Amino acid sequence: MWKDFPLFPDSASSLSDRVDALYFFLIGVSGFFASLICALVVIFSFKYKRRSPKERGAAIEGSLALELVWTIIPFSLTLVMFVWGARVYFAAVVPPADASELYVVGKQWMWKLQHPQGQREINELHVPVGQAVRLTMTSEDVIHSFYVPAFRMKQDVLPGRYTHAWFRATKAGEYHLFCAEYCGTKHSGMIGTVHVMEPQDYERWLSGAMAGETTAEAGRRLYESLRCDACHPVQAQAGVPAGAPVARGPSLVGAFGTLVALADGGTAVVDEEYVRESILRPMQRVTKDYEPLMPSYEGQLGEEQVLQIIAYLKTLGAAPAAGGGR
Repeated sequence: MWKDFPLFPDSASSLSDRVDALYFFLIGVSGFFASLICALVVIFSFKYKRRSPKERGAAIEGSLALELVWTIIPFSLTLVMFVWGARVYFAAVVPPADASELYVVGKQWMWKLQHPQGQREINELHVPVGQAVRLTMTSEDVIHSFYVPAFRMKQDVLPGRYTHAWFRATKAGEYHLFCAEYCGTKHSGMIGTVHVMEPQDYERWLSGAMAGETTAEAGRRLYESLRCDACHPVQAQAGVPAGAPVARGPSLVGAFGTLVALADGGTAVVDEEYVRESILRPMQRVTKDYEPLMPSYEGQLGEEQVLQIIAYLKTLGAAPAAGGGR
């Protein structure tokens, strides 16, 4: 009867036990002090009850020891909560270096996912046990929230920007995927399933799924079809100093992850957010030494296509001496 209505979700990720331990500690401390306060209220209401209209309470002298006790103990407990919570938080937001990257696009009312090998899924996600998975997520319309209770993972997915989350599944099985942010009339139907598979089963699924071109290959095809390489060469040019103007725009070889100088005197890191803005709103941050000639592709490219171009740019070789840009 209770199989489909568990009182507590499964624990199926490397972080879920740590999150649960912190949660139960907070509940335990809150429950203990709530019970203590309620018990003292009841006890004192009888012990110090006024028994006659003429009765007057005795004067109470302050107690330094008592003041120290109810100051130091709560302070120590809150300090423990802060440090413990900070450790869990940083573990939850910093993915391991070996994490594989998946792209997620939320749309009323579905989840669209792209694997680096090229497989695409809707409201389904297949991952292997023990492999860290980093999610780069955005929305095509309104705010959504990617929530997998068994992984203790919930991250808002916002239109116009990228958010990230990661998990490492530890137990094979099928787990619920929800949208945890009200996103419209069919919000309750925006659900899916995460299939956690043994590595050999996952490899069989990969080989049997319709992959076609990889995400990076799809991005390269888009890059070439849009003639982006006419202004942003993807091959380093001999005889041109690093960072010097090349054609109408800088080379993007090795640009991802580097720091670039902007025309307004500031700097920017070439990350997913910067590349997306450069494609859709190129006038927002123009690279130093280049004319603002980049056309906007807003309304022409969807979020999935932008993510494909980003995946392609990540594959463009080692970083040169100076960073690239647009």
